[in-house]
Amino acid sequence: MPDIRSEALDGFGRAAQTYSRGRPDYPEEMLGWLSQSLEIGPGKTAIDLGAGTGKFTKLLLQTKATVIAVEPVNAMRAELAANLPDVRTLTGTARAMTLGDATADAVVCAQAFHWFATEAALAEIHRVLKPDGKLGLIWNVRDDTVDWVAAITKIISPYEGDAPRYYKGEWRHPFAGRLFTDLDEECFAYQHIGTAQTVILDRFLSVSFIAALPDYEKSKVADRLNDLISSHPAIRGRESIVFPYQTHAYSCRRRAVRNERQ
Repeated sequence: MPDIRSEALDGFGRAAQTYSRGRPDYPEEMLGWLSQSLEIGPGKTAIDLGAGTGKFTKLLLQTKATVIAVEPVNAMRAELAANLPDVRTLTGTARAMTLGDATADAVVCAQAFHWFATEAALAEIHRVLKPDGKLGLIWNVRDDTVDWVAAITKIISPYEGDAPRYYKGEWRHPFAGRLFTDLDEECFAYQHIGTAQTVILDRFLSVSFIAALPDYEKSKVADRLNDLISSHPAIRGRESIVFPYQTHAYSCRRRAVRNERQ
């Protein structure tokens, strides 16, 4: 099994700048969660695994911890380095982070863990964490109870194929092992506010399996999104659109294993 799926490597590689423009940030309440649930703060080291263009890295920096960003896709990593030039940014994958044992007090994966949810990845995360280190998993999930948001889901879902997705829940399977405690979940409301170009077009044209489509197919998706923007009464003609999300945040603690030194 390759370290990076083709739709992620291709899609995110082609859409790095669109991703940076269109993806939502995270609610301010996440700062308290990072401090309390993951114990991240001054004097601590946190790894942003699958850091992408640095959307979550910016929030991590506000904790005053030392932040290391790990990202395998060249175009995404270049965008991160351009946006956050002072952050230590490494080429690496969830199964090979090119960091020493017990490097970090916490590892966070924002919008990413479903892409590499394997026992091998958890073993690598376990290796780079200090004893009693914490793992945090974060996803911004759009609110499909809103009819026009559900209409967007209907437009893009036929293209997803077997791409890993948060909602499928398969990312939970590796946690049946012995390396981490049970997951604790918290949820925060969030609104992504901006133009239709930003919060709808850029947002959904940067979805991996959409960005990886041939140009003519991607244009068809863009046309359908534009038709929705121009016709739905809740968003038609608005200079600013409020896109509703729920931010799901999971935390767990590294367990000691029998054969490691205490």
